[in-house]
Order: sequence, then C-alpha cells, then structure tokens
Amino acid sequence: MIESYLYLPPLLGIFGLLVALAIYIIVSRYPAGNEAVTKIGDQIHSGAMTFMRKEYSYLVPFAAVVIAIVYISGLGLYTAIAVFVGALSSAIAGWLGMYSATKANVRTATAASESGSETALSIAFYGGSIMGLCVASLGLIGLGGLFYFISADHPHSIEGFGMGASIVALFSRIGGGIFTKSADVGADLVGKLEAGIPEDDPRNPGVIADNVGDNVGDIAGMGSDIFESYCGSMIACIAIAGTFTVVADKSAMMFLPLALASIGLIASMIGIIIVRVFSSLSPASALRTGTIGAPIVFIAAAYFLINALLSDAITIAPGHVVAQINVWLAVLTGAVGGIAIGLITEYYTGSTPVVKIAESAQTGPATVMITGLSVGMQSVVLPIGIIAIIIYLSTELSGIYGVGIAAVGMLSTVGITMAIDAYGPVADNAGGIAEMAGMPPETRKITDELDEQGNTTAAIGKGFAIGAAALAALAIISAFVATVPTESGEPLVLLLSEPIVLVGMFIGGAIPFLVASITMTAVGDAAFEMINEIRRQFKEIPGLLEGTAEPDTEKCVDIATTAALKKMLLPGVIAVGAPPLIGLTLGAEALGGMLAGGLLSCVLMALFMANAGGAWDNAKKYIEKGNLGGKGTDAHAAAVVGDTVGDPFKDTSGPSMNILINVMAIVSLVIAPLL
Repeated sequence: MIESYLYLPPLLGIFGLLVALAIYIIVSRYPAGNEAVTKIGDQIHSGAMTFMRKEYSYLVPFAAVVIAIVYISGLGLYTAIAVFVGALSSAIAGWLGMYSATKANVRTATAASESGSETALSIAFYGGSIMGLCVASLGLIGLGGLFYFISADHPHSIEGFGMGASIVALFSRIGGGIFTKSADVGADLVGKLEAGIPEDDPRNPGVIADNVGDNVGDIAGMGSDIFESYCGSMIACIAIAGTFTVVADKSAMMFLPLALASIGLIASMIGIIIVRVFSSLSPASALRTGTIGAPIVFIAAAYFLINALLSDAITIAPGHVVAQINVWLAVLTGAVGGIAIGLITEYYTGSTPVVKIAESAQTGPATVMITGLSVGMQSVVLPIGIIAIIIYLSTELSGIYGVGIAAVGMLSTVGITMAIDAYGPVADNAGGIAEMAGMPPETRKITDELDEQGNTTAAIGKGFAIGAAALAALAIISAFVATVPTESGEPLVLLLSEPIVLVGMFIGGAIPFLVASITMTAVGDAAFEMINEIRRQFKEIPGLLEGTAEPDTEKCVDIATTAALKKMLLPGVIAVGAPPLIGLTLGAEALGGMLAGGLLSCVLMALFMANAGGAWDNAKKYIEKGNLGGKGTDAHAAAVVGDTVGDPFKDTSGPSMNILINVMAIVSLVIAPLL
C-alpha cells in the first residue's frame, strides 16, 4: 500500500516550488522605487550574488573530493549520488532564497514610503516565504525522490543526502556568518563611535557590505542550517525504522517522516496565507498568528495521517509494542517543544533581561558585558529543560524512533518557520535602504517597526534552529548506534564506565570550543581589516564625511568576501574529518562518545552565544529608541560595545554549533558500515 504513495512527497515539493515562483512574481510586480533606491538595491543584490558565486566556487571542489572519497571508500555509487543530490538541493535552496530576498528588500522600502505598513509587511514576508518554501520543497524533492528510487534496494545510501546538505550548510553558515559580522563590526565601530554617523548612513563605506551580510548570513546561512536539520531528522527516522526486525509496519514507519513533512509543507502554506490575511494588524500579531497557526493545522492533520498509515499496535522489536497514538503524541511533543523554545528565546532576547542589560550600560561597557554574559548563561537552562522533556517523553512513547519523529514534528512546518526568520533580514535591509536613500522619517518609522519585529523573529528562529538541531542530531546519533555493526550483532552500547567512551566524550566536548575560537578569530581579523579600510576612506576621500563624495563600497564587500572564504575551510575540514579520524583509529565506541560530548557542548554553547548576542543587540536598540538618554550618550556607546561583541556570538560562532554537531553526526552515520 505504501508504495503507491511514494511519489507524493516529491510531487508536493514541485508544487511548493511553483507556489514560491508565484509569490516571487507577485513580489516582482511591486515597484522597486526611484533611481536612488534601485541603485542601492542593485549594489546589495550584486554583492550578495557575487559572494554566493565565489562561495560555491570553493564549495564545489570540496564537495567533489568528499563525493569521490565516499565512492571509493566502499560506501558505493548510490551513497555518492545521494551526497551530490543533498548538496545540490541545499545549494539551490540558498541561491533561490537569496536572489528573491535581495529583490524584495527595495520593494519593501518603497512600499513603506508609498503604500504604508500593511503592504510593506506583505512584501517583506513574501520575500522570506520564498526561502521557506524553497527549503521545504527542495528537501521533499531531493530526499523524497531518492526514497522513491533507491530505498528498496539501497536504504542506507539515502543517508548520504544528509551529508551533502551538511557540507553546504557548514560553508554557508560559517562563511556567511564571518562575512556579515566582519562588515557589521567594522561599519558600527567606525561609523557610529568614531565618525558619529547613523547606522545605515550612505557615507559609511561598510554599509553596503553590512546589508549584503544580512542576506548571506541570515537568509542563505540560516536556510541551509534549517534545511540540514529538516532533512537530517527525516533521514534519522528512516534509518532507525530500517533497523526494526519484526515490524509489520516497517515500510510505513520509514515513509512516515516524509509523509509528515509533506503535510507540514501544506500547513506552512496555510500559515503564509494567515499572515497575509492578518497583515492589517500589527506586524507582531500577524507573524505570531501565522507562526502558531501552521503547527496547529499540522498537528491536527498529523493525527489523521498517522491513523491512516500505521496499525493500532506496532511491534518494533520482540516484546516492544508501540501504540499508534504514541507516535502522534511524540510528534505533538516535538511541535509543542519547538514553540516553547522559541518563546523562551523571545523572552531572553526581547523582554526584561534586555532592559536589565541596557540599564547596566549606564555604568560602562564592563557592566554591559557582565550582565549580557549572565543573561546568556541563564538563558540556557529552560531550553535545555524543554529538550530533556522532549527526549524523555518521546522515547517513553515510541522508543528511539520517538526522538526522530519528535524532531520531524518540530521541523515539518519549516516553510513558515523559515519564512518568519528570513522576513527579518528583508525588513532590516529595507530600513537600511530607506536611510541610505534619504526617505522621509515616516518611512523610517514603518521600516523600523518591521525591523524591530524582524529582530524578534530572528531570535525565535535561532532558538528554534538550536532546538531542532539538537533533536535532529540526537536522532542521527541514535540511528548511528542502532546501525553500526558489532561482533555480537547487537546494537552498540556506550558505557560511561568504558574509558574509550569517555575519551571520545572529552574530544567531542572540546571540538565546539575549537571551532568557536576559529570563527571568532576570523571575524576579529576581518573586522580589523574592514575598520582600517573604512578609516582610510574617511581620511583619504575628500568630501566623504560631508556627503559630497561616493564611498568605495566594493572594496569593503571584497574584504568581507575574501575573509569569509579563506576562514571557512578549516572548520569544514574539522567537522567532516573528525568522525572518520576518531572512528577508524579509536573505534565505534570512541566515535559514539565523541558525538555525545559534541552534542551536549554544541547545544549549550549555541544557546548561550545566540541568546547573549541577541540580548546585547536589543539592549542597544532599546537605548536608541530614546530610553536612558538615547543615542550619543555614554550608555549608548557602552551598549554598542556589547552589541559588537555579541555580533559574532549570535551570527557566526553560535549558529556554527548547530551545523557542527549535525555534520559530525551525519558523517558518522554514513561511515557506520566501515567501522
């Protein structure tokens, strides 16, 4: 029976791409604005696409080497094909999303000037929706297509898809993060603190690079991050179900994650419609209604889907029977847990803790740093508690399969989640374009409102991405433990009393600190070069500060691009190379320990860095609204320092933790037959 439905996920994926194309056509029909506006928009678009082309020129040979190694290692042709398809699907999603977002930003700014906030919100959200739909649709086309063609004869080969997606995610997230923060830090420190000019002042040579960075880091980078977790959770479920030995519903359990993702895509489309319908309300109300509405539709539809696909009682192992309703409850646990983590993140990055950090700025940068670090540390506790509850409940309900299906439940509405997140950079760019083009204060008021909500949605998106990555990685690790061959034929057992497991845990726990150090250093080095270049232009270009001369923005874009591409290679080699190095030298137990240590360390660091950085950023914005003296005060200068430190925390090193653990986990799963 299941065989007759295998074509539906890729077919729905194609439909999703057609919807994304229709939305792009709608966006493109809105006016782009006058010559001054379109010139700025073209510079941002050109810079973003140039970066993507150069990034992919580095990515292609790296991926080609990995694919060749997979092919000759004994994993086979089909696994190599799956790696290629995974990398291609993720790369296309990032490209399409970036292209669309950098066309929507100018139209959002123009709509804010000519049509008001409702139209501006719709355009910005549509721009983000294209990215969300591309991520969900290409995941279903790529993974669903592979499942249709090769799952019967080569089920293990499908895991290569996740490996290919992870490679692209690693480069996009780390490279994009280094780019955006080197530009942001340089533009802020010289522009705001030294020259005393506004954030998006057209006189600042680093402003275009900063706006380009918002797109390459927060749209292409975030999209590849979510794409990796989205597909990884489905792959983990397929792999775990593939190990079941006495289950009548084995094929249905393998197909279920793809089926859930398919109805999740439909629920996301409904969520996008909900946001459009409620766009006459405040941006916060419209976005929140869509964010919560889509998971509710998905959870209801998932109940009927699971009812139709699975038996009332599912025997997944001798003596282990799972009730059909338990599988749905595990899905519910993941979906609700994702919303909870997002709301907790919103509190720590947009509520009382932010005001506390802003108030501490009255006594200087040191207290801003201390308070921000303490907020970041505290913000780790509740999300970790939520993740622990999800793990406990889902495994109690459906065994280790429950963890994977909970991750699928959290990620199935990725279309609306990514749309809400990508909306933020589009709105942020619109505000920058409005200031650079000299639009009236009324326009800036609208774009600032959209941007403020975008900061909140970005923070929620980061929290969601971390929680989803944690569950997806745990599911992949569970699949690794279940599939790695052992002499006894029994599943691999990782005992803390075994020294080799502890050795692996300590190695895995240290790797995230090494990668965080490399990425933080990369931002610092690139920002140093960027600062010197901006200072040089202010000093050597006559009339630049007076507004009578044009800055050399291309030089700043080139500095950020070169730094990002050079510095992203080493973390990529570490993430891809560590699992085979440990697994083939110290054994499967050590590799399992490394994954456990890496998972815990990555999740803790990701939450701490993302939330501390987001809180510092919003504390600065709180003061800039006129609180505590407003712009130009010592408190504002102190808050800018906190925001500057927080930038690589929240947009470079923190997000790279999500990718790191998923890359290590999926590579381990792919090489499991070799151990």
